[in-house]
Amino acid sequence: MDNGVAWSEAAEAVKSGGLAVIPTDTLYGIVASAGHPDAVERLYRVRGRDTKKPCIVLIPSLEGILEYISEDVFHQYEKIFRALWPGPVSMIVPVHDAESKRGHLHRGTDRIAFRVPDDEALRAFLVQAGPVVAPSANPEGTKPAETIEEARRYFGDQAAVYVDGGKRSGLPTTLLSLSKDAILTVREGSVSVSEIARRIPGAYRKHLSNSTAT
Repeated sequence: MDNGVAWSEAAEAVKSGGLAVIPTDTLYGIVASAGHPDAVERLYRVRGRDTKKPCIVLIPSLEGILEYISEDVFHQYEKIFRALWPGPVSMIVPVHDAESKRGHLHRGTDRIAFRVPDDEALRAFLVQAGPVVAPSANPEGTKPAETIEEARRYFGDQAAVYVDGGKRSGLPTTLLSLSKDAILTVREGSVSVSEIARRIPGAYRKHLSNSTAT
């Protein structure tokens, strides 16, 4: 199948509430529309994911985060967002309207991790499909799929579309938790803490910690 056609079919499937396996700029992900609570719940069941553990939401652009967070929160962290996105760094921030609209995403935490990926084809997919919940393409506790064939063995017809991006291996995204007085490293992955410190504005560096606390 032509890869462009596969991306388009994946976007249509996701918009309709289905699941798709796609290559991200780090690993393969199994994705569901962030705007379809039922699809997100099905993704949790299919993947065997802890229902109390939020997923990362992929957005096509920095401005897309305004659908989920207040302007005050956006302006508080805007310089950090712009320094690290697009790229393999996910950032956890407080969300607004948490109870009424976002419970299927924040899982009771009132905070969601977001990322703008550094891959043009993936961002184009997100423009068409909308934001997606995107855990790695493997059942909880197993090795992430490195090829589309491995992903098919994991999920079979539970995913409507598989987009082949060749072999994908390596580290997951680096995960940061942003709060008023701290930038905590929840998971050090593709981007090191020292590289993050180099890239973010100097005023924020004193708040950066290599802690694993959430």
